[in-house]
Amino acid sequence: MKIDELIANVKDSVDAKKVYAEPYEKNGVTIIPAAIVAGGTGGGTGRDEKGQEGEGGGFGISAKPAGAYVISDGHVTWQPAIDVNRLIATLGAVVVAALFVAARIVKLRSQNQ
Repeated sequence: MKIDELIANVKDSVDAKKVYAEPYEKNGVTIIPAAIVAGGTGGGTGRDEKGQEGEGGGFGISAKPAGAYVISDGHVTWQPAIDVNRLIATLGAVVVAALFVAARIVKLRSQNQ
């Protein structure tokens, strides 16, 4: 695949249709799901000592739920998605930090007595 083709594929992969899903309606409420989409690309060309040329590249794309717009009775609200993994990781980091602080306080108090 040529670099120009790779870049065109990336452009096609990251667009508004990937961020916002098709709206759906139930019981008079319209939901428009949204996601966070990120992508990247890289590539290069080169020539070896025999004069042979080559090129290559790649791209990656990542998506995760962000939330949804809820339209009800003419009002639009945003309902964020909860990233449970991130929440647990943050709480774990806070607990570990609290344990380190508590251990340091106990050590300082024992040295002062």
